[in-house]
Amino acid sequence: MKRAIVGAAAAMVMAMAAAPSTAQVATAGPAPIEGAPAVTIERIKVHAPSIEGNLEGEAADRDVLVVLPPGYAKERKRRYPVVYALHGYSIGAEQWAGEIHLQTAAQNGFARGVKEMILVLPDSRTVHNGSMYSRSETTGDFETFISRDLVAYVDGHYRTIARRESRGLAGHSMGGYGTSRIGMKHADMFGALYMMSPCCLSARPAGQMDAAAMAQLEAVRTPADSAALPFFLRAQLATAAAWSPNPKNPPLYLDLPVKNGEVRSDVLARWAANAPLAFVDQYVSDLRRYRAIAIDVGDRDGLKDDARTLHEVLDRYGIANSFEIYEGDHTSRVAWRFQDQLLPFFSRNLDFETAK
Repeated sequence: MKRAIVGAAAAMVMAMAAAPSTAQVATAGPAPIEGAPAVTIERIKVHAPSIEGNLEGEAADRDVLVVLPPGYAKERKRRYPVVYALHGYSIGAEQWAGEIHLQTAAQNGFARGVKEMILVLPDSRTVHNGSMYSRSETTGDFETFISRDLVAYVDGHYRTIARRESRGLAGHSMGGYGTSRIGMKHADMFGALYMMSPCCLSARPAGQMDAAAMAQLEAVRTPADSAALPFFLRAQLATAAAWSPNPKNPPLYLDLPVKNGEVRSDVLARWAANAPLAFVDQYVSDLRRYRAIAIDVGDRDGLKDDARTLHEVLDRYGIANSFEIYEGDHTSRVAWRFQDQLLPFFSRNLDFETAK
């Protein structure tokens, strides 16, 4: 009897495989620039109607970090563009801030001439360690949370320039996937995209899984039980909750790609339908609306081939984009990339004019 799992989940995990199977990756970061003006980091809760009533019990009140630039408190009438930055799988906004050395990177960037902007880091961690920034009855609609609920809250509570040309969307790993997915589907909300080591871009064929791993998945009886699973298997549940929800299948309300040892082609098809390389052709006109799109990935990151493929698809359609393979693995250079590439990218490509 076949014992297999879907490669889409394997792709997600292997895509993040360069990152250790821990909730927090210890990353090196840039030294602070002496005398750099200070940013203010606010920790707030944002209510997401789109996540209410989910079957998994995910909180609709989400933790969010908001970075206010040095001039925000002094220049009381000034308005700012906003960059929404999405974290990867197995971590939340606080851990993501640590990995990118957020305060130092932001202060250094502004000290080096990056135009002042607001940075927003929403927490989209779930009981299975990641929402995939997708729409699901099981986890809740995290796609709409990011693209609508969160934007509306930030525009309503901070001095933003509230139009798409002044909003950027970025993310790393699962957050890079979220940037590609949300960016394609909600081009009416954002003006520039930056994908850092995006995972899960392509659907993959099934791969083998041993009987012991199958038994571990089958033993999960509540969402909380997944905390005891290894990284790889927990990611299977996160993927299934996001991409193959099933409200008629308690207690986890999801369909796994294997049942009774047999691969389920219907679930495989549902997972494949969530791969950006499978649906990018449907959003070409939307992608042409962006002023700029950037993709980067480390040369020792297993994600580089899919990232290159997305770049080539955009090129084929004549959609302007930049693509860089830099020296590094999945996380080793992420803080410097955020400081030296991502922030200057949005400084160049967002609209800072308040009057139109």
